[in-house]
Amino acid sequence: MYHNTCDVITTILREHTGKEDVLLTDGGDHADVASTIAFSLAKELKKAPALIAKDIAEAIKDKVLQETGAQTLAVGPYVNFIFGAQYCSNVLKQAVCDGYGKGQSQSQRVVLEHTSANPNGPLHVGHIRNTIIGDTLTRSFRKAGYPLEVQYYVNDMGRQIAIVAWGIATQGADIHAEGKGDHLIAEVYIEANRHLEKDPALNAEIDRLMQMVESGDPDTISQFKIPVKRCLDGFKDTLAAMHVKHDRFVYESDFIRNGDTAKILSRISHLPEARIEETLSLDLSAYGFEKNYILRRSDGTSVYAARDIAFHIWKGHNFDRIIDVLGADHKLIGTQLQATLDILGERVPEIVFFEFVSLPEGSMSTRKGKFISADELIAETERRALEEVTVRRPELSEEERKKIAHSVAISAIRYDIIRTIPEKSTVFDWKEALDFEKQSGPYIQYAHARACSILDKANSYTPCFEAEGEGEIALTKQIALFPKVIQEVVTELKPHLLAIYARELADIFNSFYHAEPVLKAEGKIRDRRLTLVDATRNTLKEALETLGIDALRAM
Repeated sequence: MYHNTCDVITTILREHTGKEDVLLTDGGDHADVASTIAFSLAKELKKAPALIAKDIAEAIKDKVLQETGAQTLAVGPYVNFIFGAQYCSNVLKQAVCDGYGKGQSQSQRVVLEHTSANPNGPLHVGHIRNTIIGDTLTRSFRKAGYPLEVQYYVNDMGRQIAIVAWGIATQGADIHAEGKGDHLIAEVYIEANRHLEKDPALNAEIDRLMQMVESGDPDTISQFKIPVKRCLDGFKDTLAAMHVKHDRFVYESDFIRNGDTAKILSRISHLPEARIEETLSLDLSAYGFEKNYILRRSDGTSVYAARDIAFHIWKGHNFDRIIDVLGADHKLIGTQLQATLDILGERVPEIVFFEFVSLPEGSMSTRKGKFISADELIAETERRALEEVTVRRPELSEEERKKIAHSVAISAIRYDIIRTIPEKSTVFDWKEALDFEKQSGPYIQYAHARACSILDKANSYTPCFEAEGEGEIALTKQIALFPKVIQEVVTELKPHLLAIYARELADIFNSFYHAEPVLKAEGKIRDRRLTLVDATRNTLKEALETLGIDALRAM
């Protein structure tokens, strides 16, 4: 509804002014949207922008009112538009329907890669910001109507996996023992690194394993494959607990076995930017990089970057839009990848880089055995959530309280991580994340539960798709922005915008609920406000689900 109304107003402005650049902006406190077209016309018409705005508003106000129901007025140099009763009515009719905010089916095929942590130990707090950003984008793209495949790129032949394979062979570790596979693999990896640090000469054995796996030695491939699978099975359990699922796991080794890596290295070797010495590298100085981009080692083995290029060329041939989610520590290799693909004339991925999330306890390192796993984070958050739920709902059975606590814990983790702009580092704060009264995931869940409770108590009412008074209109107009926000998330790749929107909707709903009687209202006013509560409930549900959070009916 928001976009439709803006499109009509934009068309009217273009017809009247003969200008294309009449894009509408946020009207702030004065209007729903505004146009700055008067500024660009000032030089041409040799008039003050305020006078031009006044002339435009007067000339188009009747047509805008007739076609959209919006009021048009000039405020200084701005042409402002205030959406009217018909707009609010149409919004409410749409917002009470299941699937509100769903965009029309798009033809553009999108592939999104996220998480892709090395299978050498459990996912930790640092990894799951990648996971949550990627999954929120995934849900937003699907909500916007895009056919999307979400992928996990498995590093199944790199140095870290060689260390794990060597550790299993030399330590006699039983990776099939009871327990979560990713945690068992971490124990092997940590111990193996201790041995390598004590005796650096042992690194020659790691190099030999990497050469053998790339040459296709069956025994070495098997040595790598078994721990990788064991670790990935553990990852999948952790991801499922956070409501995350990948459509496809793509293996790095596939691009060695199918010959794609060799083909791309041959192709790169003939580029003017290629530098062939003991290694094969690319001179990317034209893109601002001082050091050459090494793709093949002196022993003839390819580096991770070469396989990654082959992977991205494959994606570019099968999808229209490629999106990667990468940590800030991958910014150099990510931008080098983009530059190389540009030189090759291949589709270049869009990359969402994010800074790290940490706990007050400090930084993490899998190699040194100093990390807090995502499993531990979930368990501890659930424990704290259960304490809060038990205080609030002591009458519930233990099973019911644990079920709510799990949903609240995942909500707390996902929301606290996604609400911060990706480019900014953040510390996960237990107290803030679980605060039912403030800006948290549970706070938004609680607003949804409150709306459900109001409707349950109401029993019956006659839907009335109208909004009157400042509180009702403000809430309706916030509901109207949901489809717009979804579109902004997928266009700008900024999932935090959805988190901000959901919190603001919960805020406005809570203000409305405290200021305007709903259940105690009578007649048409009661019907109107209950309809608005239902529209809010449904919009909160759709927003929460797009954030990967359960929309609980009771808390």
